[in-house]
Amino acid sequence: MSAVEQQPADASLSSNSSSSFEVIEADAANKYEAVVPHWFYCKVTDSRERWIPFSTQDSEKLEAAQKMRKDDEELVVPISGGRYDVHLKQRQCYAVYWEEEVSEVRRCTWFYKGEKDNKYVPYSESFSEDLEEAYMIAVTLDEWKKKLESPNREIIILHNPKLMVHYHPVTVSDDWGSSSAEQGRPRTVKRGVENISVDIHSGEPEQIDHLVFVVHGIGPACDIRFRSIIQCVNDFRAVSLSMLQAHFKKAQEQQQIGRVEFLPVNWHSRLHSTGVDVDLERITLPSINRLRHFINDTILDVFFYNSATYCQTIVDTVASEMNRLYLLFLQRNPDYKGRVSIAGHSLGSLILFDLLTNQKASSEDEDGKEKGSQTGASHGADASGVKEILEKLKLSEYSTVFEKERMDRQALLLCTEQNLKDMGIPLGPRMKILHYISSERETQVSANYPQLIYKPAIFFAFGSPIGMFLTVRGVKRIDPSYSLPTCKGFFNIFHPFDPVAYRIEPMIVPDMEFEPMLLPHHKGRKRMHLELKEGLTRMSMDLKNNLLGSLRVAWQSFTRAPLPAVEAASTECETESQNCSDGQTEVKPNEPPAAAKEEASPINVGMLNGGHRIDYVLQEKPIESFNEYLFALQGHLCYWESEDTVLLVLKEIYQTQGIMLDQPLQ
Repeated sequence: MSAVEQQPADASLSSNSSSSFEVIEADAANKYEAVVPHWFYCKVTDSRERWIPFSTQDSEKLEAAQKMRKDDEELVVPISGGRYDVHLKQRQCYAVYWEEEVSEVRRCTWFYKGEKDNKYVPYSESFSEDLEEAYMIAVTLDEWKKKLESPNREIIILHNPKLMVHYHPVTVSDDWGSSSAEQGRPRTVKRGVENISVDIHSGEPEQIDHLVFVVHGIGPACDIRFRSIIQCVNDFRAVSLSMLQAHFKKAQEQQQIGRVEFLPVNWHSRLHSTGVDVDLERITLPSINRLRHFINDTILDVFFYNSATYCQTIVDTVASEMNRLYLLFLQRNPDYKGRVSIAGHSLGSLILFDLLTNQKASSEDEDGKEKGSQTGASHGADASGVKEILEKLKLSEYSTVFEKERMDRQALLLCTEQNLKDMGIPLGPRMKILHYISSERETQVSANYPQLIYKPAIFFAFGSPIGMFLTVRGVKRIDPSYSLPTCKGFFNIFHPFDPVAYRIEPMIVPDMEFEPMLLPHHKGRKRMHLELKEGLTRMSMDLKNNLLGSLRVAWQSFTRAPLPAVEAASTECETESQNCSDGQTEVKPNEPPAAAKEEASPINVGMLNGGHRIDYVLQEKPIESFNEYLFALQGHLCYWESEDTVLLVLKEIYQTQGIMLDQPLQ
């Protein structure tokens, strides 16, 4: 009886325990956790909005500032490595170093899937708060299927934590012309940035080790996708961050390095804001309008640079912009102790080369270098400048007159007949000097080159026509002792199919033929198709040499005298010579061939890059090797996303600081 009575007691106990577990599970399920916000900014391209997340580092920085900010207080938060400022009260993002459209900034928690590109779009901050409040109530009370109406009269239904939809009303017209609103196709609603598919970068190192100014070439577009210099430099900077993580990992882990900052320098917009476009429009033919507009906006930049008037505008713009950016950078980074380098693409590299050639070295840098300082790009006008010119014209007796007036070569090219007359130069010598000045002006534009307020460490030229322009100007040879007055490093980097690029080293060493330095692939060794090509070339050369050797022996046997005594003597001589050669081979088994010796010996390419090699060629991709002409344009515009180019830039920059790659590339 007691056992029978005990059964319901146990049953009641088990039911009570199961109900308590259900309550615990329900409490756990109904536990509300606040959503973690993430900050986004809006980019408008071709009238289409695209919301892009800030990096995790910048989003946390903005969120911390938002929590500290008072209601009416305006806080400015630098983000993206200090290149942008976010005004929290205005919810707007401003570019610091260049002109750019102001972007809207939003603190995002709720998203819905877009209609066209299926990318998630954040709700407004106020409506996101309404959604979050409704979600909190639904989770706490376990009451779902709640409907909310957005400010645009769109319906959002919260079915459960995993299923929330957004109905966009669609206007439908009937046969009578009246319209009615119906619910369109539902779109997914997500809570929290972790539930949507979007790439969020961790951020950039705060420490800046080096600053690089990048000058663009002709036209407003810098790559095959017609992007601006700002967008292309953004890609270059992003590639540099990935290369630092891949090849300077040890130095990063030891906190020896941070990153390299790249800032774009835009001169095209300033040139075309002078009113020259209006003048060109009046004389441009109406046919093939798009092609003519493209030529006016891009190719004519080369002719502008060869014009005395617009060349001055271009060099003034480039120099003043780089000086402005440098001062602004120091203002925003007062603790910066690093150096500055400059890089130029296409025509931009020529502008920088002319600018650097005409910089004035400080007194401590001029010792022993005055002779070469006037040689590089100045028509073979060598060390002594005006004195050398006068000796060439057989007018050396007037050297003291020009020295008294402190006349250098640049000032001489600006002289008029009246200036020479005022200096007391007689008619005959005056005519000789004026003829020389006119002949010089035909091939080189005279400009007053501004001075930079810093000394660049290295000059990088991408796809550069410097060699061609120097040759056209009449420079046949660059003095091996010549170096840029204020910049000790110079690298000429080009793609093998780039139609605009030219070499520099043959102008320094014209009597010697040698290949440019092959840039190693960023993953090590050569590309497979290049190794295969070299292997086939060596094989064909070996076959050719063996075939020629066989033909030579056969020819000698036919032309040899038929007398047996002569044959025996020749056979003995051949045997002795063969033994001698074998003996020599045994004595020096490790002796390299003559060609290998020449390749192993260093090539003296002068002091333009401190005695190091100047020309560096990229390895073409396998698909590019099928047709050189098809990929010629791409070859000129490939540098912005080229890992090999970026890695060379980083390697040379950090080498000046004594920091090397984790593993040397072969």
